[in-house]
Amino acid sequence: MHTNLYKGVELLFLFVILPVSFLLDYAIIFKIVSTGVGFIYIVVSLRRKGLLKPRLPNKEYWKPFWRETVVKSTIIILVTTLYVFFVAPDKLFSVLLKKPELWFMILFIYTFLSVWPQEIIYRTFFYERYEGLIKSKWLFIFVNAILFSLAHLFLKSFLVQVLTFIGGILFAYTYQKTKSTTLVSVEHALYGNWLFTVGMGEMLAFPGAG
Repeated sequence: MHTNLYKGVELLFLFVILPVSFLLDYAIIFKIVSTGVGFIYIVVSLRRKGLLKPRLPNKEYWKPFWRETVVKSTIIILVTTLYVFFVAPDKLFSVLLKKPELWFMILFIYTFLSVWPQEIIYRTFFYERYEGLIKSKWLFIFVNAILFSLAHLFLKSFLVQVLTFIGGILFAYTYQKTKSTTLVSVEHALYGNWLFTVGMGEMLAFPGAG
């Protein structure tokens, strides 16, 4: 009982109070320090349980993962390409065509410095720590997606909130089935990099993507 209460307070602080506080007007250094402390706390917790070691996912998950990812990617590609074409046609593949070096840099930074930290926090740690608090797996996926979207609140973009919620559903569903940080990171990187490639970087408030 006490353990669940502690986990509940921990979840509230790390995944609700901390990200919402970034909307308040206080010194950036305190935001950086609080984020750093929270991240170190999570990393140390995962390291103690041996969950930071690189591990290949079970072979049984590879085929269904790629089959599902191809279907989801196709839908995402079609929908986002049409969206950019009709909403901001001048942005369609603009970074890729006009600034290929910047495009490659964005993909590298996003994949290795954004995707992996997000996934160890919002999937690996979140599932290991809080999965026992909610009986329904679908409710747990929904809560995870809401909190993942909340983490992007500081960007102050409704489009970002919608896309990160949808992404949160997809990533949590993949992790729910595979418990593989590797697979969910691959999926996250594929979708996120595509959004920048198709020309949605500026819409998603990604620095230098305009």
